[in-house]
Amino acid sequence: VMSTDRRPPPSLHFGQVVIGPPGSGKTTYCQGMQDFLTQLGRKVVVVNMDPANEGLPYSCAVDVSELVTLDDVMEGLSLGPNGGLLYCMEYVEANLDWLENKLKEHRDCYFLFDCPGQVELYTHQNSVKNIFSQLAKWNFRLAAVHLVDSHYCADPAKFISVLCTSLSTMLHVELPHVNLLSKMDLIEQYGKLAFNLDFYTEVMDLTYLLDHLAADPFFKKFKMLNEKLAEVIQDYSLVSFLPLNVQDKESMIQVLRAVDKANGCCFGNLEERNLQAMMSAAVGADFQFSTKSTLGVQERYLHTGERTVEEEMMDL
Repeated sequence: VMSTDRRPPPSLHFGQVVIGPPGSGKTTYCQGMQDFLTQLGRKVVVVNMDPANEGLPYSCAVDVSELVTLDDVMEGLSLGPNGGLLYCMEYVEANLDWLENKLKEHRDCYFLFDCPGQVELYTHQNSVKNIFSQLAKWNFRLAAVHLVDSHYCADPAKFISVLCTSLSTMLHVELPHVNLLSKMDLIEQYGKLAFNLDFYTEVMDLTYLLDHLAADPFFKKFKMLNEKLAEVIQDYSLVSFLPLNVQDKESMIQVLRAVDKANGCCFGNLEERNLQAMMSAAVGADFQFSTKSTLGVQERYLHTGERTVEEEMMDL
């Protein structure tokens, strides 16, 4: 006799894991996204996963500092900040039951995980990756939101380095990924961009950047290495960026569309979705972020002079 006991399917929890180098604006992003989502009517829970994060500007529902703090580890085990942070994340991985019990207290919520800023946690160390994998087993549908400072675009060498880090992170973390150029209002703080903004957001032909690098005597001797790095990035063809200014509502809308598409929230049950919204997500939630939108961001934050960068370089 077949059993007629049909249990309801386990509920899905949607959210974002916010990662990126130190100082890239992760905590500011979590605060801004929490306020933005609350205005949209979503019930938001922010989870601080950084044991070194002190003086949080947002209301934190789950704080990993209650389990372990970087200061205690550094003092008790005589470790430096880097080794101490690695130990902290290994300790969290070993005590996932604590995290599970904390998360169970919050149902029907959208989660923001504010993660540590140490780069090696996302490029080759496995603790954070294993934590994300366990969250997936608990029916969390997460997208990785990777923030990098936009002003790195002004330096070709730093931008190629950012591309390598982003690609390595995407391959290691194994989550749907959205890369953001943060602090767009400061993009030209350290120099003008050599090309239009869409060159950097869409990661177009990097050979043009290599030509700029070759003009620098220091990087000229590394020409072949830089060419191979550019080939790796373009062969994978995975890395692209969205511009972000947390204080700009339009920017936050574009980012949220991309993230909702990545983690499947647009097909979930958190909000009422009409057929048109679901179809737009199916064909590409970022489709509306067209060249026109990119030009709008460029006009807002980039100061175009009468002379191009190439003309100024010729004078030099």
